[in-house]
Amino acid sequence: MPDYVIEGASGPHFSGLRLDGLPSSLPSPYTSPVHRFSASATLAPDSSHEQPFVIGVSGGTASGKTTVCNMIIQQLHDHRVVLVNQDSFYRGLTPSEMERVQEYNFDHPDAFDTEQLLDCMQKLLGGHSVQVPVYDFKKHQRSTVTFRQVNASDVIILEGILVFHEQRVRDLMNLKIFVDSDADVRLARRIRRDTVERGRDVCSVLEQYAKFVKPSFDDFIHPSKKYADVIIPRGSDNQVAIDLIVQHIQTKLGQHDLCKIYSNLYVIQSTFQIRGMHTLIRDRDISKHDFAFYSDRLIRLVVEHGLGHLPFTEKQVVTPTGSIYTGVDFCKKLCGVSIIRSGESMENALRACCKGIKIGKILIHRHGDHGKQLIYEKLPRDISERHILLLDPVLATGNSASQAIELLIQKGVPESHIIFLNLISAPEGIQCVCKRFPSLKIVTSEIDAGLNEVSRVIPGMGEFGDRYFGTDDYSHNKQ
Repeated sequence: MPDYVIEGASGPHFSGLRLDGLPSSLPSPYTSPVHRFSASATLAPDSSHEQPFVIGVSGGTASGKTTVCNMIIQQLHDHRVVLVNQDSFYRGLTPSEMERVQEYNFDHPDAFDTEQLLDCMQKLLGGHSVQVPVYDFKKHQRSTVTFRQVNASDVIILEGILVFHEQRVRDLMNLKIFVDSDADVRLARRIRRDTVERGRDVCSVLEQYAKFVKPSFDDFIHPSKKYADVIIPRGSDNQVAIDLIVQHIQTKLGQHDLCKIYSNLYVIQSTFQIRGMHTLIRDRDISKHDFAFYSDRLIRLVVEHGLGHLPFTEKQVVTPTGSIYTGVDFCKKLCGVSIIRSGESMENALRACCKGIKIGKILIHRHGDHGKQLIYEKLPRDISERHILLLDPVLATGNSASQAIELLIQKGVPESHIIFLNLISAPEGIQCVCKRFPSLKIVTSEIDAGLNEVSRVIPGMGEFGDRYFGTDDYSHNKQ
């Protein structure tokens, strides 16, 4: 039996799930590719795990495996997940096999080129792109001119009826999911699929099912169910189970390695929209107007995420229907503090989110990379009583940020009341600030590779203030 079975609710005593030993979220098996879940399994991610996270999805023919995988990927909206189908690795039939195709068992392990599958997976695990074969189910041959390009990704979903059969393939997986559907449902789906998509008649489908499909399921596929960590009954109809899987993958994708080290670091979840806006503002050829527009959009997202870390109190209101709604009340004692001058670009987004918020200023003049000198500060008198949103779009070395934080603490602001908001951060700056101020929170939209020899963030986006306010010569030329 597997360690966990996921099902939809089946009785009045369950609000959403029937859980057989399942924790509130799926476990994180980062310790090794062959780690089995158990009730005592650690939920803490292993920061040394650098290879892609591999999810195996198996089940009987037409059980809904591919549909489940596609639903997961569609809900993620994240390009860092790719799907590899075992069906792509069917062996092409020889001329003699083609003459007796009705006698060929496509559900037997020997029907697949497992060695090529392993080779492709090893390349993906090594961070390389691969060309996956394209198989023609009508001709029973692989295309000699067409391939499917699969790029290296953070998460790889490997799907197929027999992906659990071969131990060498199983050993690549961090999480193994078995999609379990009723046999009659699977047969009906198989008939529909093979007649519509593969040009076969009903009689041949039924004959093949009785002669090969069902015996192979009993001999090879169903026994591999014992290797599953998670079983999803009813396949793609089990939306609850799919949502749990999606949440687990989102946790894997959204958690940068530094987030595993510093619990006070938060990176907003990446989406195509966020990646697209980062692509635009990092382009040196973008106009000043577009740079400011897309920067403002990203800043607004960071500000909203940062506000979510403020304390709240419960509040009840009466709705227009006369009903009582129990919600939360916003934190009232707030103050924004911008590090001049780039930080001033974030003030409009903060004002748009927090009506009437007070905003203080800190100017730190740069003398080299390590000698920071405070030039000017103007802060509210009661700043020690407020929660502070410290604003600076780029966290590089962390020296300016550290000096600004030290000033706030000297003014009586508790370290835990400071939330530092920025668009991009360098690992060096994160380490500097998080180690020195472990109670402060950092919220960023992306962590870059690091600093170059002159302590500029790489790949970065240049001098943010000059680009935003249009005071660099290059931006003037782009208007």
